[in-house]
Amino acid sequence: MTVSTPTRWSAVWAMALGVFSLVTAEFLPASLLTPMGHSLAVSNGQAGQSVTVTAVVALIAGLLVVPSTRRFDRRSVLLSLSAMLIVSNVIVATAASLPVLLAGRVLLGVALGSFWSLAAATTLRFVPESAVPRALSLIFSGVPLATICAAAVGSYLGALLGWRAVFWLAAGLGVAALLWQWLTLPSMPATPAQGQVSLWQAVQRPHIGPGILAILLIFTAHFAAFTYIRPFLEGALQVATDQLPLWLLSFGVANFIGTLLIGRWLDHRLRWVLRMAPLVMGVSIGLQVMDAGSSLLFAVAMLMLWALAFGATPVSWSTWSTRVAPTMADSTGALMASTCQLAISLGAACGGWLLDHSGPLAMLSGSAIVFVLAALMIFIRLPLPSNTVQTAAE
Repeated sequence: MTVSTPTRWSAVWAMALGVFSLVTAEFLPASLLTPMGHSLAVSNGQAGQSVTVTAVVALIAGLLVVPSTRRFDRRSVLLSLSAMLIVSNVIVATAASLPVLLAGRVLLGVALGSFWSLAAATTLRFVPESAVPRALSLIFSGVPLATICAAAVGSYLGALLGWRAVFWLAAGLGVAALLWQWLTLPSMPATPAQGQVSLWQAVQRPHIGPGILAILLIFTAHFAAFTYIRPFLEGALQVATDQLPLWLLSFGVANFIGTLLIGRWLDHRLRWVLRMAPLVMGVSIGLQVMDAGSSLLFAVAMLMLWALAFGATPVSWSTWSTRVAPTMADSTGALMASTCQLAISLGAACGGWLLDHSGPLAMLSGSAIVFVLAALMIFIRLPLPSNTVQTAAE
C-alpha cells in the first residue's frame, strides 16, 4: 500500500449505500414479522427464522468468500453480491411459502457476509492511508441508518403498503446501490499476497488472534443487551409502548453520530478508542443497573453514551485490522465479519437465557461484565500497533 493511492470518494459512498441496503434487508423482518407470519400461515417464531438463517449463512459466507474469490476482480465480486441482494428481496417479496422465503434469505446471507468481509480491504484501494478511518466511518454509518430505517420506516410502510411492498422497495434500493457501484467502482484485481494468506494463517499473526477474541467479547456483550432492550425499557424503566419508538430512534441516532464522529479521531487516537469504548459501554450499562430506573433522565444519558461508544466500535476495529496487517486485509476482514455474526448469535442466546431466568437487570449486568472483561483483555493482553499506519504486516 502506497501513499499514491487515488482518492475515489464516490466509490466509498457507493460502498456505504451497499452496506445500508444489505443491513436494511437483514433487519426488515424484525418489524414485519406479524404480517409476514399471517400471510404465510406460520407463527411469528417461524417467520423469525428468516433473521436467524441470514445470520448463520452470513457467518459461513464471510469465512469462505476470500479463498473462493481470490482469483476474481473485486469489482465483479461486489457487483455480483449487490445483484444477489436484489434477487433475494424479489424472492422474499413474491414468496408464497416459508421455504421459498427462507431460500431468499439464504441468498441475502451470502451477499451480506461476503460484502462485509471485503469492505475494509476494498476501502484501502479507494483512498490514501491517512483517509482510511474517515472512509470506513462513512461506510459503517450505513449500519445505524439501516437499523433505524428497518425498524421505524419498515414498520410504517408495512402498515401502509403491506410487507411485500416493503421488500419490493428494498429491492429498488439494491438496484440503486448496484448502479452506483457499477458507475464508480474501479477494476480491483486480487493481489497475489492476499490470495496466498489463509484465514488460519491470518489468525496466528501477532495481534490478530487476541483482537478477534476482543471483538467476539464486545459484540456478544452488546447484542446480549441490545437484542432485549425493549423488555428492559418496558420492565425496568416502565416506558410506555407509544414512547418506545422515540427511545429506539434516539439510540439509533446516537449510534449514527458516534460512527461519523469517530473517524476524525482514529488517525491519532486508535489505541485510546479501542481500549476505552468497551469500558465506556460496560460502565454506562452497569450504572443503569445500579440506578434501576429511578431516574429516567439518567437512564437516557447512559443509553446515549452506550450508543455513542458502540457507534465507534465497528469503525475502530476495522481500522485496526487494516493497520496490524495491511497485506492481509481480505483475510482479517473475513475473520471480523464472521466473528461479528457469531457474536450476534451468542449474544442473543445468552441474553435471552438471562432475561428469561433472572430478568432484564441480570441480563444487563451480564452484558456489562463481559464489556469490562473485554476492556481489561485489551489493556493487558492485546499489544496494539502504533497510531501511525503500518506499511507491512508485522
